[in-house]
Amino acid sequence: MAQPLTLVLNVPETTGDEDLEPSPYEESEVHDSFHRLIQEQSLLVAEEGLELLPLAPDRGYQTLPRPEGAPTHSTATLRILASMPSRTIGRSRGAIISEYYNRTVKLRRRSSRPLLGNMVRCARPSLRLYDLELDHTILEEDEKRSLLVKELQGLSVAQRDHMVRNMPLSLGEKRWLRENSWSPKGKRRGQQDRGGAFSCSSRLRYSCILALHSLGLVLVSGLYAARPWRYALKQIGGQFGSSVLSYFIFLKTLLAFNVLMLLPLLGFLVGVQAAFPPDPPDPVPTCSGLELLTGRGCFTHTVMYYGYYSNSTLSQSCDSSRDSGRCSPGSGSLPYNMPLAYLFTVGAAFFITCITLVYSMSHSFGESYRVGSTKGIHALTVFCSWDYKVTQKRASRVQQDSICTQLKELLAVWQLQKHPRSACGQLWQAAMLALGGLLCLGTTVGCAAAVFTFSEVMMQRGQGVELLALPLVVSALNLGASYLFCGLATLERHDSPVLEVYMAICRSLILKTAVLGVLCYHWLGRRVATLQDGCWENFVGQELYRFLVVDFIFTLLDSLFGELVWRLISEKKLKRRQKPEFDIARNVLDLIYGQTLTWLGVLFSPLLPAVQILRLLFLFYVKKASLMANCQAPRRPWLASHMSTVFLTLLCFPSFLGAAVFLCYAVWQVKPSSTCGPFRTLNTMYEAGTVWVRRLEHAGSRGSWLPWLHHLLVENTFFLFLVSALLLW
Repeated sequence: MAQPLTLVLNVPETTGDEDLEPSPYEESEVHDSFHRLIQEQSLLVAEEGLELLPLAPDRGYQTLPRPEGAPTHSTATLRILASMPSRTIGRSRGAIISEYYNRTVKLRRRSSRPLLGNMVRCARPSLRLYDLELDHTILEEDEKRSLLVKELQGLSVAQRDHMVRNMPLSLGEKRWLRENSWSPKGKRRGQQDRGGAFSCSSRLRYSCILALHSLGLVLVSGLYAARPWRYALKQIGGQFGSSVLSYFIFLKTLLAFNVLMLLPLLGFLVGVQAAFPPDPPDPVPTCSGLELLTGRGCFTHTVMYYGYYSNSTLSQSCDSSRDSGRCSPGSGSLPYNMPLAYLFTVGAAFFITCITLVYSMSHSFGESYRVGSTKGIHALTVFCSWDYKVTQKRASRVQQDSICTQLKELLAVWQLQKHPRSACGQLWQAAMLALGGLLCLGTTVGCAAAVFTFSEVMMQRGQGVELLALPLVVSALNLGASYLFCGLATLERHDSPVLEVYMAICRSLILKTAVLGVLCYHWLGRRVATLQDGCWENFVGQELYRFLVVDFIFTLLDSLFGELVWRLISEKKLKRRQKPEFDIARNVLDLIYGQTLTWLGVLFSPLLPAVQILRLLFLFYVKKASLMANCQAPRRPWLASHMSTVFLTLLCFPSFLGAAVFLCYAVWQVKPSSTCGPFRTLNTMYEAGTVWVRRLEHAGSRGSWLPWLHHLLVENTFFLFLVSALLLW
């Protein structure tokens, strides 16, 4: 039987200032001693050997009893396993606490503390599937822990936090030490033991510090818990793999983009106009509830749409004629040019979104296509994936599922590379690809022609509920074509599931791009000509709001009937245990389509990003609940290492670039309405900047640098080409 180790910790007498902060050299010295201590204990275990139960008395060696099917390991292998961090962390905890006790004694400069002796290992290596007769001597760590807490209470706040933070212990141990060492009672007792006076003011100050610290922790915890992706992303990645997880990460990225776009619109446009509201229309429209679907009625004359905003310079006083909706600047007040603010705020919001999108895409590209990132990935996943700071059972289960799913994906990619398709299979696949491409092209042309014809018919009619007809037709065509393209990708039997998803995404993207191109021509071409005497900007904003709402309704119906009802039919009627898989291609294209509608309508409806934020938040919870209840993991695991980069690329070039071209055409070429909006007296929206520059030039030399800056940054084509080249690079 192995003898227990005895650790004698000598505490030398030291002198000096007891409030001296520990230096980095001293801390590194302590951590080096921990490393040597753990290595020594591991070597002692290896030298002593594992006490194995004899299997046969007539043999000259001992072996291990093991269950049936368990692999046979030699004694050297078992010693290596016993010295791994997962085996040594338990028996090293007592030594770590003792070592840090000595460290705090050095900081406090105490020499009267008795030595800690007779310390043995708290645990021996526990190997699975083997019945080892190990040393069950258990350390009394409570005494050492209480001594460490007393010493920590005697340190200053900065020293205590620094010491606890750098302890190589689990988060649970650190939390316990921090809570007990921060106890006011213990702090007061420690100060009284040293003979110090604990005044009322010091006690009050200490209580206020603790209260503020607790309040900050509560606020940070509340903000962390309010995020919809808290714990959910780890759970989804563990159960369904990186392919399904990429959809929810992309949804979270879109949510951040919309929040970033909404902030300048609220601060410089919506908030300012709400502070200086124009007179309400006569008569005032009443709300019937249908406005939530159509966007008309009482929503028309609000900050929701373009026509509500003034075309004058806002100021502190608005005492001029209310009929024209103009506000004359009062004496001593700071004027606010609403047309200029409208144009530059929308442009700045788009520019910030462009910079953020390009940076996110380049960062994701660097992470996904890093050179040498896949070398030795299997060994890294097996030996370096586990986080030893995880102590909760729920978190450890999620991490276990995540590692298991990651290994399945890596092995699936490896097996796919070892079994290529034959020549006949390649010919059959090429024929199916050609047939599928022709069918998809015909479907795209037919859907675009149908949308154009139906939009021409709806120009002659359309009041009230009939305005929802065009969004309903477009959403139904998009949904049906997406199912068709996913079915074709399945029939083509691609070797890689990644290629199957990419084919479905590309075909659906071509369809949605064609349909949106027809709609943009319908809005800026046909509708502007027919609504020139009215407010066509309000109509375009309301139309895009209706498209966004109807697309959200179709997404909910797809989750209900496409996943829930199909699961019930499969389980109840067909008596199958297989659930439907989560369709990544269709759901990702729905997100890109909705975000494109938001970018197209932000010029005509500044609060459309807020509607998109609510839509994405609700969609996150609905899709997560439907995924957990109605879907199963992919039958063919596959590693989606580049999916996030591909999604951001599709969001940038077809979606954002198309929306930017649409808005630039509306700003530079289309004549604004003469009855509403901030540009009602101008030939184009772009003239608002030109008029402002002319006023500055006539004002004198005080603002002469602003026209020069406008000519350099806005009117100079070289600067625009330079910025475009930098973004593309």
